[in-house]
Amino acid sequence: MKSENTDTLPPSAPLPPSVRWQLWIVAFGFFMQALDTTIVNTALPSMARSLGENPLHMHSVVVAYVLTVAVMLPASGWLADKVGVKWVFFSAIVLFTLGSLLCAQSESLRELVLSRIVQGIGGAMMVPVGRLTVLKIVPRSEYMAAMTMVTLPGQVGPLLGPALGGFLVQYASWHWIFLINLPVGLAGCIATLMIMPNYKMQTRRFDISGFVMLAVCMATLTLALEGSRSMGLSVLEIILLVVVGGGALGIYWMHARGNLSALFSLRLFHTPTFKIGLIGSLLGRIGSGMLPFMTPVFLQLGMGFTPFHAGLMMIPMVLGSMGMKRVVVRLVNQLGYRKALVSATLLLALITLIFPLVAIYGAVWMIPIVLFFQGMVNSLRFSSMNTLTLKDLPPRLASSGNSLLSMIMQLSMSLGVSVAGLLIGLFAHQQAITPDSATLHTAFLYCYMSMALVIALPAWVFSKVPPDTQKNAIIDRRRAAAGSPDPMRKS
Repeated sequence: MKSENTDTLPPSAPLPPSVRWQLWIVAFGFFMQALDTTIVNTALPSMARSLGENPLHMHSVVVAYVLTVAVMLPASGWLADKVGVKWVFFSAIVLFTLGSLLCAQSESLRELVLSRIVQGIGGAMMVPVGRLTVLKIVPRSEYMAAMTMVTLPGQVGPLLGPALGGFLVQYASWHWIFLINLPVGLAGCIATLMIMPNYKMQTRRFDISGFVMLAVCMATLTLALEGSRSMGLSVLEIILLVVVGGGALGIYWMHARGNLSALFSLRLFHTPTFKIGLIGSLLGRIGSGMLPFMTPVFLQLGMGFTPFHAGLMMIPMVLGSMGMKRVVVRLVNQLGYRKALVSATLLLALITLIFPLVAIYGAVWMIPIVLFFQGMVNSLRFSSMNTLTLKDLPPRLASSGNSLLSMIMQLSMSLGVSVAGLLIGLFAHQQAITPDSATLHTAFLYCYMSMALVIALPAWVFSKVPPDTQKNAIIDRRRAAAGSPDPMRKS
């Protein structure tokens, strides 16, 4: 790769203070959204006791939020262009904060799920509108640096979420995992009104028909997974939901054929790596989406850990994920996408199987080590899947492909939690909720064996990845910091 001599480039002018404050507001939104996706998992058993529900049937609280985010994502970018980033971002914070208040006041599981839907609508608009805001307020040459700044708090959110959730549940009550959003949300609303500019763009007509079809597809298929346990639906009703969901997807496919105004163009699937990467991401993230939900539940119900202790145990997984990001490019260049994805998928399935064994059979000291490696392998797979999916798309389809991938990521996380809840209901629904009981341990072992199988399945999809045509560029931080004329090289 031919690189420019950095000595000949004019130094970048420092960003004005007003722009820096705007970036901090976006970073705050990233942090709130990332924190909320992880803080709830540790609190589920305590929520169940407070609401008089079975702790093994609380996954709908997570599914409601993640599925709402997936459904609303396609509309958020269009709304920001049409109405303006300031008012959409402000509305997102208001809805997120209002949803948090409603969650804290919920007195039944149904009320809590409805409140999480309100919260999810706000969360769906925060991140994509935040990215769009950064694109509009900083020069293109500084976009990567600005995005690094605003996404860093989003990486800290998953690190703090489980431990903070466990701490609040253990030493206060589960209501505080939502109440802490209120002062932060109020400050964010005020700052957005005072500082955020209201950029708009010329927009094309929004594909409402396509949006509704995809929303119906995602909602009905997720409800079909949820229905037998959480809603008491009959087999006939579940089959009807599957038929409606599949029909909605088929109608969208016909709607999008040759339609240049479709929400997501079918021309995306003309790129082989996008098609393989998207299918692999959907299946792969279903498996990975089970782990953050199942691990705190297993540690509390199966091992008798306190909520705070269970939350602390999640930190090594996040540290492993963050550590892998420093070497993932070199590793993928060394192995190639096909070997990296197949190996990471099978290794993650093996680690998933090892985790309950070391916990149940007494090697508790190994739990953080296993979770650390689980985070590393998961991060390798995520980074490889994301890059593979988008790397060969033509520029005119890159934005649409990125939006579709973001929607699939959220949908697959929702499906993953639903499948995990289905497995728990299948193997443990008749067990007494007594930590360390042999029958409950056996039920969790069956759950993890099934999860390992689901996680391993996408390896077949990734085995179809075509050979790499070029290597990924690596930024050499030491040479770049020293002012080297060639800070980027290929490895």
